[in-house]
Amino acid sequence: MVRIAVFGSFYRGYCLLDALLHGPHRGQFRVVGVATDDVDQGFVSRERRVWQYPHEPWEARMVAEQAARHGLPLHTGRVKTDAFRRVFREHWCPDLCIAATFGQRIDAPLFNTPPLGFYNLHPCVQGPWPSPYAGPNPFQALIDDGRDHAVVALHHVDDGFDTGEIVAWSERIPLPPGATVVDMHKLSSPVAAHFAVSEMRRIVERARRAALARRRERAAASTAHEPAFVDTQR
Repeated sequence: MVRIAVFGSFYRGYCLLDALLHGPHRGQFRVVGVATDDVDQGFVSRERRVWQYPHEPWEARMVAEQAARHGLPLHTGRVKTDAFRRVFREHWCPDLCIAATFGQRIDAPLFNTPPLGFYNLHPCVQGPWPSPYAGPNPFQALIDDGRDHAVVALHHVDDGFDTGEIVAWSERIPLPPGATVVDMHKLSSPVAAHFAVSEMRRIVERARRAALARRRERAAASTAHEPAFVDTQR
């Protein structure tokens, strides 16, 4: 079972965690930790992100409460601290991580730890990458540009802001006329969650095939260097 950590909040984080815990592929992943926004803390950049828009108190808490219901390790503080890095490395020990609406930048000691990678889900339109819609409020930028649809990009996390290598694009998600940023979070999150789990399964399967190929190569090399058997009794 693949150990996975989720860094997520609001509807995207909630739907992703639900898909991992209850979806058809739940037997393939073990959620080993959840980091989520505490909207009362300044370090989540509330004024620049989805939290600047009207929302219900329960919407801000729903990922934390979801994790608590399932007995999952939960973190709502800063992630760029030695204390959290130690918990992340020694207790969570993730094989793979994914961010889905998370208000803190992920630094190298975190994104370099999971052997299968650290990924992010980012709304944009398919095209040049890094996307012109990189940043903390992509749905507002898409609406301002009059876009009639969005996609969700799955990309590696690196030192930049939504600049890591692209992995895959989701299906097209329509932007209805008059839709708000919060509307788009609600509309797109189930699509993003299904897409993310499917792509993570592909990442895991590619890693398994690569490991098997390496084992076969080592076995073949070992056999090739074995001395030939000579029957001296003949």
